[in-house]
Amino acid sequence: MEIKLTSKEKAQLEVRHQIERDKRICDRIKSVLLRDENWSIAKIAQALRLSNDTVSRYLCDYLETKSVDMHYHGSSEKLSFEQSEILKAHLRENLYAKAIGISAYIKEQFNIDYTVAGVTDWLKRHEFSYKWTKGQPAKADAEKQAEFILNYEKLKKETPKNEPIFFIDGVHPTMATKSTRGWIAKGVDRIIPTTASRTRMNIMGAIELSTMNVFHGEHETINGQSVTALFDQLKQAYPNAKKLHIILDQAGYHRSEALANYAEANNIQLHFLPPYSPNLNPIERLWKVMNEEVRNNRYFKSAKEFRESIRGFFTKIPELTALLTSRITDSFQVIGTAN
Repeated sequence: MEIKLTSKEKAQLEVRHQIERDKRICDRIKSVLLRDENWSIAKIAQALRLSNDTVSRYLCDYLETKSVDMHYHGSSEKLSFEQSEILKAHLRENLYAKAIGISAYIKEQFNIDYTVAGVTDWLKRHEFSYKWTKGQPAKADAEKQAEFILNYEKLKKETPKNEPIFFIDGVHPTMATKSTRGWIAKGVDRIIPTTASRTRMNIMGAIELSTMNVFHGEHETINGQSVTALFDQLKQAYPNAKKLHIILDQAGYHRSEALANYAEANNIQLHFLPPYSPNLNPIERLWKVMNEEVRNNRYFKSAKEFRESIRGFFTKIPELTALLTSRITDSFQVIGTAN
């Protein structure tokens, strides 16, 4: 966005900056002055230790109002009660990433002008917040999930102690940098080197919740053979178990006749999760902890460093027992179909 100040406007802003005590207004003045001197928004943000979005908002406000003052009073209810209800209903059905889009909707729908700051103030007043969306399987079946939970509770209650229950699943961590949120000083961008490397590992894992025992194996690919290899590992770890109970999803190789025959021959009972129900498999939370411990916001210089990091997580699991016990539970939550 281009800002061109007259000599008079520039002089007035310079004087205002010298006498102004509110740091936020000083930042607004400097943003406008520096933009007039052809500084980029990114460079202004870096110099003032602000975010790019904040600088853009300051400049938009100035272009709209020709003032560096904070016009929050201007966002007082310009909309009638009925208009506010219409807007709230619209926002519940439509997701906007930027307040400027909501401002445009208000202008189009009600012919009322709102600045970005004004819209933001309205949103806060009406209990909207800027936060992450949550992914949810599009075909989740709440009824089948509830039925599984009842059967699982019955299984836990009726199964003897010498028949351990495992949740299993495969995971495919990649070497690509996984950027996530973190606590960072205001106005500062925390830069992390990135790589788009497709190098990945294929891991088949199992977890027994009562003990937090974790078992895993690395494979070229996840298939029926990698699953039976994991079953063999569990049998060796529990040689005195009368039966093993394995809870798993409905992947094709889990449903194969060969795996069913193997399980029956080795006194392993398979219990299948409902389709599209990762929320009912606690081992998914183990993979999340793994990412937090060794992958998130980390750049790997080589495939060797990446693999050693993932393997290191499994070696230190005994040290993480308290953390895993608090994070990985079978307090399941039923989710319905996402709209």
